[in-house]
Amino acid sequence: MGQLEGKVALVTGAGSGFGEGIVKLYAREGAQVIVADINEEAANRVAGEIGSAALAIKGDVSKREDVQKMVEAGLAEFGSLDIVVNNAAITHKNQPLLEVDEEMFDRMFDVNVKSIYYMTHAVVPVMRKQGKGVILNVGSTAGIRPRPGLTWYNASKGAVNLLSKSMAVELGPDNIRVNAICPVMGVTGMFELFMGAPDTPENRAKFQSTIPLGRFCMPSDVAAAALFLASDAAEFITGVEFPVDGGRTI
Repeated sequence: MGQLEGKVALVTGAGSGFGEGIVKLYAREGAQVIVADINEEAANRVAGEIGSAALAIKGDVSKREDVQKMVEAGLAEFGSLDIVVNNAAITHKNQPLLEVDEEMFDRMFDVNVKSIYYMTHAVVPVMRKQGKGVILNVGSTAGIRPRPGLTWYNASKGAVNLLSKSMAVELGPDNIRVNAICPVMGVTGMFELFMGAPDTPENRAKFQSTIPLGRFCMPSDVAAAALFLASDAAEFITGVEFPVDGGRTI
C-alpha cells in the first residue's frame, strides 16, 4: 500500500520541474492528484501520463478566482483535499538589484507569495472542517542563504519560508501541518535565469562547486521530501524549513 493511499493532493506548477516530480510520486504512492499549472498543455500532459487518478486544471496562482477554482474542482472530482503543495513560482534574471523593474517585482511577489495567501483562504476552511490537512510551501535555499544578483527573488522566498513557520504555529491547533521545502537550484525551466549566464559546462561547474554533494537538485529529490512531509510518517513535524540542497546552506 502506498504512503498516500486514500489521500487527495493539489500541486501547483505541476506541469514541469519540481511540481511534476512531486505530483507523479504522489500518484505512485496512492494519492489522487490535481495537476494545476498556468500552462494547460503541460498540465494535460502530466495528468495524461498519470492516468485516471489525476485531474488537470489550468490556472494562474496569482489570481484569487483561479486558485478558488483549483480547490473547488478538486473537491468536486475527489471529494476531499488532504495535501496542498504551493510549488508554482517565477524568478527574475540574476542581475543587479536596481535593474529589476517594478512590473517584474510585483509579478514575482504575486506568484511566489500572494498565491499562498489566496490558497490559504481557499483551503484552510476545508481542512478545518475535515479536522486535518497538510500544506507544503516550496520555499528555497535563497531565503536562507541568499546569493547576490537574485535579491528580490531571495526576498520572496524568505517570505515563503517564514510564513510557513507562522502558519504552522497558528494552524497547529486545527491539526493542519505546514512546512517549507527549500531546494537549491535545479535544472528546471528557471535554471538559466538563476545563473544569469549561458548554460555552459563551465558555468554549471562554477555553481555546482558551492554544493558539497556536488550536483544540482533534481525533481526526484524534492518529490522525496514532499512525500515524507505529506505522509503520516511526518505527523509530528510542522514549521520546518527543510533544505533539499546537498549541503548548500551549511
